[in-house]
Amino acid sequence: MKKNITPLIALLCCFLFAAPLLASAQTTNTTPVRVAVAGITHGHVGWILSRHKPDMEMVGVYEPDSELAHRYAKQYGFNESLIYNDLNKMLDAVKPEAVVAFGSILEHMMVVEACAPKGIHVMVEKPLATTIEQALKMQKLAQQNHIFLLTNFETSWYPTTAKAYQLVNDSNYIGAIKKVVIHDGHQGPKEINVNKEFFKWLTDPIQNGGGALIDFGCYGANLMTYLMKGEQPVSVTAVTQHFKPEIYPKVDDEATIIVTYPKAQCIIQASWNWPFGRKDMEVYGQTGYIITTNNTGMRLRAAADAAEHQLVVTSKDIPVYDDPFSYFADVIRKNIAVPENGLYALPTNVTAVRILDAARKSAQAGKTIYLDK
Repeated sequence: MKKNITPLIALLCCFLFAAPLLASAQTTNTTPVRVAVAGITHGHVGWILSRHKPDMEMVGVYEPDSELAHRYAKQYGFNESLIYNDLNKMLDAVKPEAVVAFGSILEHMMVVEACAPKGIHVMVEKPLATTIEQALKMQKLAQQNHIFLLTNFETSWYPTTAKAYQLVNDSNYIGAIKKVVIHDGHQGPKEINVNKEFFKWLTDPIQNGGGALIDFGCYGANLMTYLMKGEQPVSVTAVTQHFKPEIYPKVDDEATIIVTYPKAQCIIQASWNWPFGRKDMEVYGQTGYIITTNNTGMRLRAAADAAEHQLVVTSKDIPVYDDPFSYFADVIRKNIAVPENGLYALPTNVTAVRILDAARKSAQAGKTIYLDK
């Protein structure tokens, strides 16, 4: 047994993740980034409103819902003088270097249209856009105006995500990818008691682009594109279901997406119907498999192993950012570079939207959608 375990331990200890995920403590430029918030209806906005770290200074908050804005000012303790009900007026008045978008997914386009011509960098919550047409326009604006346009996913902070990529692409631990199965979901937005402002647009087919297919399918689209180093899929097939129409009358609450590549396949399972929340994935290669059970737990086995091994991975084992705003600040300060096919990268997230857009069309038409090269 010892003989079989030794190669695995040596492999796990020898490889460090790529430089773009080095801990922010190693950065060289520590000048705070002037950041503004565009929209505060997203349920995750508390991450930035309650954040007190020296790498960013919040200089403005745009929100047209005045009651919500002033309520959050009291709740999170920021000065009401920071509040604006006009996005462009805020940008002109406070002149931020960066904006983080916490409105609906549809509103991401408006934020980029306002910020890009002014040279203001943008980070949006997942996914990048509701349609591929929007994603491509946003990409063009970012490129023309030389701004960073990042997309934040919770799974981008997971040490197991970084370790899985390392084992697949840096060490060839399991050989070439053949099949990936990704599960993301929870009981449902109402069931987990999201706030009313978030619920309103999260369950709207225009503002969010769909239901569970978009809300949780985007994780799998992002992760698979990352694992495949940006390779474009051949086709997408999706089935959506409506188990709770009395709660979610306008959008799907269950989705299964099959993404095919010339030599690999991905199955994305997205749900608002599971008894417990989960974010995990199974990666099967020619000679082994890697299963991430959560943000730190893994199970893996390769041809040389006598049995499956369990592994606990933390940021002490593989340097990753556990805070997307620290990552954004370090990118802006050019302390790190965003890998071309990284989790936050624009090309990765345009492809993710392409997959989601095709999945929605597939489910609506009841047929496989083939993607143009």
